[in-house]
Amino acid sequence: MEAVIIPEAETFFANTPMRPGAFEQSDTEKISAVEYHFSQILQTLGLDLNDNSLSGTPARVAKMFVKERFSGLNPANKPRISLFENKYGYHRMLIEKDISLYSCCEHHFVPIIGKVHVAYIPGDRVIGLSKINRLVQYYAKRPQVQERLTIQIADGLKAALCHHDVAVVIEADHLCVAARGIRDVQSNTGTSSYSGKFQNENTRAEFLAFIRNK
Repeated sequence: MEAVIIPEAETFFANTPMRPGAFEQSDTEKISAVEYHFSQILQTLGLDLNDNSLSGTPARVAKMFVKERFSGLNPANKPRISLFENKYGYHRMLIEKDISLYSCCEHHFVPIIGKVHVAYIPGDRVIGLSKINRLVQYYAKRPQVQERLTIQIADGLKAALCHHDVAVVIEADHLCVAARGIRDVQSNTGTSSYSGKFQNENTRAEFLAFIRNK
């Protein structure tokens, strides 16, 4: 797999495009609106919503969209990041690899499935390990493109740590490629973001060697 290195300068474009007033409705109001419009889609496709198997689908999908699949659109759902004093004096690389990724392609609304590998070099404080996973899941729970997701995870971690010694690599299968269009089930997509000390070739090589050691 050939990884695409994303320069730090591109982070300016990393915001998820949101319309003005995106958070004026409550979750309950959003679920109600999505339920209505999704029922219209199903009826337009010719499905009978009086059928026992389909009658609850619009409500299920609406709740799933707002509370699960796209809950990362709401900044109120961003996880609190706990930092702890680095009492151990550990200043070598810390790697969290094979973090499960399940996101949604914003172009076709089909799944992106893969793994995220994250590393940082601790300063005076360290981050709770589970918080790295939670940060990944927060940004994944949005309609996404993999390039933006990579940058958002890196920027989120840098903001939490208050330094730039962060690396992120994502390997993912895109069902927009596998399940439609070209229908290629063999290819996958790699993206990466290296900043701070990870721009050093040897440091980056140590990180890549670790995540490639299955």
